[in-house]
Amino acid sequence: MNRFFRISFIGLFALLEVLRVGYCSNLEFPTTFNVIPVYTYQVLNTYPHDMSAFTEGLVFEDGVLYEGTGLYGYSNLRRVELETGKVLQIRELPSQYFGEGITIYKNKIIQLTWKSHLGLVYDKSNFELLQEFNYPTEGWGITYDGSYLIMSDGTSILHFLDPETFEEISQIEVHENNIPVTKINELEYVQGEIFANIWLTERIARINPLTGQVTGWIDLKGILSPEDRSEKVDVLNGIAYDAKNNRLLVTGKFWPKLFEIELIKEEMRLNLIEDNPYIKILSPLYFKKR
Repeated sequence: MNRFFRISFIGLFALLEVLRVGYCSNLEFPTTFNVIPVYTYQVLNTYPHDMSAFTEGLVFEDGVLYEGTGLYGYSNLRRVELETGKVLQIRELPSQYFGEGITIYKNKIIQLTWKSHLGLVYDKSNFELLQEFNYPTEGWGITYDGSYLIMSDGTSILHFLDPETFEEISQIEVHENNIPVTKINELEYVQGEIFANIWLTERIARINPLTGQVTGWIDLKGILSPEDRSEKVDVLNGIAYDAKNNRLLVTGKFWPKLFEIELIKEEMRLNLIEDNPYIKILSPLYFKKR
């Protein structure tokens, strides 16, 4: 190779390296990847569930199941007998409200609404409306961790509220390896973790409430059999935890059944694109600053 071509080759190589470094500097790759455990399930018990219930919130306490349902003109709060699915008590919401998640705080039930920026507080025993409160975002899911109300708004953000004043104290962004996880829906606080339905998926995220990091994925694919599916059946949504008996309950919107499940750790693996449409970890274009 003569001197001219050698110099040209070196120059071209140097130029390509500059371009590579410049391009990579615009990428937002996480510095490290944590391999997130995936859990499957075993169904321990199956209970009937009202197929007219567009489930948005679910909570279990002292042997009683409470359910909040959505849709304009059909939203309500109900007390349900778990074993039979029988509705024991019901309070309808005004037709202008789309009911969302529910949780229990002391002797009160708190229910969100979707786009009305309005929360409703009821007496747990008789469902009497005690007060209302406001929030600036949409309302999706809500749970109580023993200190704060934790609320989702359909994004990757969880809001921590004072349960007495409903003032926002703090917030975290839910992420898997620094990549935001969006469409967070119904919430349940389970043994120090937040369990969250991810809208339009058959997965539940296990979330560290201090950091927002996803610590595990629960894959509930196939839990509702093809025979139980109909045109009316909608998405997985609804998580309740029976703390006294260590039982985990799940259901969905318009589902005919509610399931008690046991989690089974499947394997350690990265969540690839085909596993989770909300987390794109393989395409470099995803990381390019937009």
